[in-house]
Amino acid sequence: MTERSPILPPERTRTLILASALLRGAVAAGLGLGSLAVLVTVLWISSPYPDSGPGGALRTAAGIWLLAHGAELLRPDTLSGVPAPVGVVPLLLVAGPVWLAHRAARDAAEPDEGGRRPSQAGVFCAVIAGYLLVVAGAAAYARGGPLRVVPETLAFPVALVVAGAAAAGVWTAAGRPFGPLPSWAPLVLQEAMARTLFRDRAATACRAAATGAAVLLGGGALVVAVALGRNAAAAQESFLVLSGDWSGRTAVLLLAVALVPNAALWGAAYGLGPGFALGTGATATPLGLSGTPAVPDFPLLAAVPAPGPATPLNWAACAVPLVAALAVAWCVLRRAAPADGPRARVWSPRETALTTGFAALGCGALMALLTSAAGGPLGTGALGAFGPVGWLAGPAALAWTAIIGVPAALLVRVWRLREPGWAWRRDVPEDDGKRTEDAGRKEEAGKKKGRRGKKADPVEPKRTAASATPASAPAATPPAPAASGPAAAPEEDAMDDEDDAGFEPYDFLPTDPWHEHGKDWHGKDLHGNDWHGKDGREARWASLKQGSGGLMADFPAHIPAALRSDEPSAAPADTDGRSTRGAQGGPGAPGATP
Repeated sequence: MTERSPILPPERTRTLILASALLRGAVAAGLGLGSLAVLVTVLWISSPYPDSGPGGALRTAAGIWLLAHGAELLRPDTLSGVPAPVGVVPLLLVAGPVWLAHRAARDAAEPDEGGRRPSQAGVFCAVIAGYLLVVAGAAAYARGGPLRVVPETLAFPVALVVAGAAAAGVWTAAGRPFGPLPSWAPLVLQEAMARTLFRDRAATACRAAATGAAVLLGGGALVVAVALGRNAAAAQESFLVLSGDWSGRTAVLLLAVALVPNAALWGAAYGLGPGFALGTGATATPLGLSGTPAVPDFPLLAAVPAPGPATPLNWAACAVPLVAALAVAWCVLRRAAPADGPRARVWSPRETALTTGFAALGCGALMALLTSAAGGPLGTGALGAFGPVGWLAGPAALAWTAIIGVPAALLVRVWRLREPGWAWRRDVPEDDGKRTEDAGRKEEAGKKKGRRGKKADPVEPKRTAASATPASAPAATPPAPAASGPAAAPEEDAMDDEDDAGFEPYDFLPTDPWHEHGKDWHGKDLHGNDWHGKDGREARWASLKQGSGGLMADFPAHIPAALRSDEPSAAPADTDGRSTRGAQGGPGAPGATP
């Protein structure tokens, strides 16, 4: 129903767009309230001894629907006559109303085919207004029921929850942009969000914070599951005692399922250290259960630890925040120092530490908000405080993730950037079946490049021998190797030892075209290829680009005509095969010293 737009003319005005958004908000609220009313009515019909008529069942459904938005309820029918508050919100029930409000705002903010995009602020306000109209009607209807609503909680947190869901829907319709900020935001934040680098760091911190909170939630659920498994007999007995008919047991089972996220947050708060309150006089922490707990008879509460000092199994719950801190550090490192990325894209230690710190701050804020919603009062006496305390669980999550996450992120960054590291072998692509090493990285690559640079020296004996070849020899005949076979091995080993002794970490430029083609000093190599021609320039460019580590462009530099005129041209050769330039006293002239 929320996907279908009201029948409106093709040319929609601003008033019609806002009216459609208002109607969408009201329909979303009506769907949530109606679905919960159907469930409560079915349970009331199936009950063998209902306490009230259908009006009481519908008022109860309205109260539970408002409780799902965070409203606090009052239960007037007590033995003492004093209304008892009900402030523990089943968090699984919150998912339905929040999703419906989000979807209504998202659909209202999306433009029609061929139409203009509606005003985001107008759609946001219209959806909230339509939703809150139904909220006000439900609160007025539930006043005469067994669960009444505290009026002050309709503004906070009910209106805030609806506004947050609608804002998320409008943001989703806009494509989830991460900036720019609205005009009313501080100028410093607007300038910061305008920078791509800042937005990238902020997005990484937000993802890491959400990851840490999710790990804490999953770890808390695991702690509760292990505790329930140990006390399965007590949980089963509590479930059977609460009700004797199948409709009552179904209601207890549905309530327990709705409280599973609350139990997971209780387990997370227990692992973080502050623990949770079991009434005004008892607190459960990894160090033990102190005080006298006031625990109602409910299956999920069978996971509460026994009174007295803790055991090593209780201390094992502290592994949950440890894993969460490592997850935050790993999520930041995926962008700060990716395993398959080049060194030029690695963040500095300061950026890595700051991003991890902000992620820890976000994780602490999320845990403070969630743990505050997971607990609340269940009465006026001993049950006035029940569940985790948000202002203690939030700072504990911040401390765990910051103290462990920041050093872990820095250490892993150093490990990935180590000199003989395994993670940076793909900085330069492979060419001709050989792995080209990253500039200034491994000593083996430096040694090889050092020996290659020595081979390119024109004063070496091998080069002198090659240039001393008689002019009458054919140009296409390659020079004979200076030494080969086992006799050359000791000489090469001595040369390697000499290279190792005087080696310094210097990035030698490759000279593959020079020594591979046997370049002489007459403008042509010993194979007859023109060194100053187009083919020679392309070969030199490819060799330099291969050894630059990806720093050079994919295309050769454009040489102006004025500079190309200075290059040695194909001068007419004399009778003995040498160019005119060599005859004029160049390096190739007879008698010239190399």
